[in-house]
Amino acid sequence: MSDKINRIVLAFSGGLDTSVILKWLQQTYNCEVVTFTADLGQGEELEPARAKARLMGVKEEHIFIDDLREEFVKDYVFPMMRSNALYEGLYLLGTSIARPLIAKRQIEIAKQLGADAVSHGATGKGNDQVRFELGYYGLAPDIKVIAPWREWDLTSRTKLIEFAEKHQIPIPRDKRGESPFSTDANMLHTSSEGKVLEDPWEETPDYVYSRTVNPEDAPDAPEYITIDFERGDGVAINGVGMSPATLLETLNEYGRKHGIGRLDLVENRFVGMKSRGMYETPGGTIYHLAHRGIEQLTLDRGAAHLKDELAPKYAELIYNGFWFSPEREMLQAAIDYSQEKVTGTVRLKLYKGGVHVVGRKSPYSLYSEKVVTFEDDAGAYDQRDAAGFIKLNALRLRLLGRRDR
Repeated sequence: MSDKINRIVLAFSGGLDTSVILKWLQQTYNCEVVTFTADLGQGEELEPARAKARLMGVKEEHIFIDDLREEFVKDYVFPMMRSNALYEGLYLLGTSIARPLIAKRQIEIAKQLGADAVSHGATGKGNDQVRFELGYYGLAPDIKVIAPWREWDLTSRTKLIEFAEKHQIPIPRDKRGESPFSTDANMLHTSSEGKVLEDPWEETPDYVYSRTVNPEDAPDAPEYITIDFERGDGVAINGVGMSPATLLETLNEYGRKHGIGRLDLVENRFVGMKSRGMYETPGGTIYHLAHRGIEQLTLDRGAAHLKDELAPKYAELIYNGFWFSPEREMLQAAIDYSQEKVTGTVRLKLYKGGVHVVGRKSPYSLYSEKVVTFEDDAGAYDQRDAAGFIKLNALRLRLLGRRDR
């Protein structure tokens, strides 16, 4: 193996798993390893990852820590949000949507440095291995992919810690004991799964939640905010213009304060099993409902209903790792076309875990008070037209009724 691989780019967090992977790759493939750490707004200090990589012999010029927050929201989260995608009707895809960006940047670094392999720390049971690797192959068809969890014999946390101790790899104090659950975080959400969450009958303990206050402890008075949209994307909160990442960060704070965005879900993984996870998507939940609110005014019924038919397919593609597929790009083109006039302002009421659209306005509104009013509409709508409309739509039902009486 060692003569086939010269340089590997590793997606590296600096935690126990990827630190062990770094040393294992150096030993197993006897080659240079480049580390890449993505700042996706996970709220963690990332410089320790640099120190850890340096300690383990990675050259300074081969340690990459990239701030991808704006790109993440602008080019991944916002396009997904235009579709109103929800996996299995509930999940806002916070982990799923981050993986293609990480894969893309890894491949860019691999090409820049002439690396012939990439590696990740995803286990062999979950969806992330699929998402990472479909991304790699979609962008670099001939790249070598190394997935240590599918190759090595370090099959337990105990063995990982033993390996780390043997090779003088610093172990975080919280990894010494049995972790009560595992987490993944970025600017859009935090997901937690495993251990205390594995029994779907048991309620999620409150200590699992890290991004939101308990709705029962949220303020007793509702708070009202507005979000301005242009062509389907949020551009301002309360009239203050913001970049995509700043807008999502601001909504996250509103969601945290009011206990918004908690989801306890038993989902169907792409690899075949069911898993139970707890997701916190505070700002994303507010944004999703606000986006639907402005679409209520600006989308024609046919376009809106077609979008609702496409959204589950789009969500499934993201969940399963097919961001770089032609079918996702085809759907994105149709969705983006639908957003041309999705411009205006939505007013929202935030209260104890709930988000309520209470007002919307748009220069492109299709809502006509003159037509819809129950008062005198001065001839804007002729109610007598409804008789023929109903009779034509009832014709087949009447024919069926006569036949089957």
